[in-house]
This record gives sequence, structure tokens and C-alpha cells, in this order.
Amino acid sequence: MELVFVLDCSDPDGLADFWAAALGYERGPYEPPYVRLDPPGEGPRMLLQRVPEPKVAKNRMHPDLRITDMDAELTRVTALGARVVRGPFVDDGWPTTVLADPEGNEFCLIVPEEVR
Repeated sequence: MELVFVLDCSDPDGLADFWAAALGYERGPYEPPYVRLDPPGEGPRMLLQRVPEPKVAKNRMHPDLRITDMDAELTRVTALGARVVRGPFVDDGWPTTVLADPEGNEFCLIVPEEVR
């Protein structure tokens, strides 16, 4: 079995550059309605899928990116085009920031306990 994450979006070709840089993934070609992003080595693939309807509500599922340095990572992903939705704040003892990609899809930056 292979786990693949699929993100609905209006412009997969444009959004692919953001997510490839944010995750350190390799970007594949745009093959409508998808752009495939491959991890370096092992890990789940990500597909960006063009859909006709816009995002209208909070995501029911979102990526948590576990990091070691909140300030550095916030600077990096906001320079790529992310915007801060909430935070930084402490969630159950873990420093967390909720962000949105250029189309408004939410994700979190989290500094896990084991790296502090």
C-alpha cells in the first residue's frame, strides 16, 4: 500500500513551486489535472489536483511540518508565499504556528518536544 496526499487547488501548476520548496520535494510535470511532488528518498508523495470550486471552509485535514527552529522556518515559508493564520502559540506544550499556502490551504509548523 502506498500513502499519497492529494491537495485540491485551483492552480496546481502554480502551487507546486510553493509546496516543492516548502517540503524539499521534487516537482514533476503538470499532467492535468495533477502535478506530482516526490520526496527525496522515502516518504509520501503529494499530488496537487485542480478542482473547479474554491476553498470555502477550514481544512478537515492538514499537514503538520515538524521543525527544529520556528523563527527560521517561519521566515523561510513566508518568503515562499505562506501567510500566518495564527500564532506562534503553545499547543499542549509544543510551539505551533498555523499558516496558509498561497491558495489558503492550512498547514502547521510545530517544534516537537524531542528537539527542544
